[in-house]
Amino acid sequence: MNNARVVKDWRRVPGAVDCALRWLAKLAGMAAPFLLRVALALPFFKSGLTKWDGFLSLSPAASFLFQEEFKLHIFGQVYDLPAPGVLAFASGSAEIILPVLLILGLATRLSALSLLSMTAVIQLIVPEGWANFHLPWATMATALIAIGPGRVSLDYWIREFFERPQTSA
Repeated sequence: MNNARVVKDWRRVPGAVDCALRWLAKLAGMAAPFLLRVALALPFFKSGLTKWDGFLSLSPAASFLFQEEFKLHIFGQVYDLPAPGVLAFASGSAEIILPVLLILGLATRLSALSLLSMTAVIQLIVPEGWANFHLPWATMATALIAIGPGRVSLDYWIREFFERPQTSA
């Protein structure tokens, strides 16, 4: 084989690698927001399912947890939750509705912000869970707030629909 041809062929490799990396980055850019949405939604949705015995029927176990077990840990003191029945219902509802919105990619930033707020409250109730649960949840929620829902989302499609130039008849 001609040495000049071998050198010429090797000069194409950086261009091919660059092209492959750009394609990979574009694919990851489309997949990452969706995967973040699913990863954040699943633990909250699973938790929400345990709080209900049927449509709008809060389980006795959920009520018990909010009344007797869950306590706020603030500055070394332990406090009862205010209005535990209301909080149990609100938490159970949010843990079903917000993950569904996240997976659909509808009101993504608002849903992520709401789950970030819930994570902050959960941190006050279960302070020892920060490294294994709360930190990853907070990181995913913050990333979604920062980067948005991505192209595989209803938010993106709705925005595209309304930003499309309107043609007159």
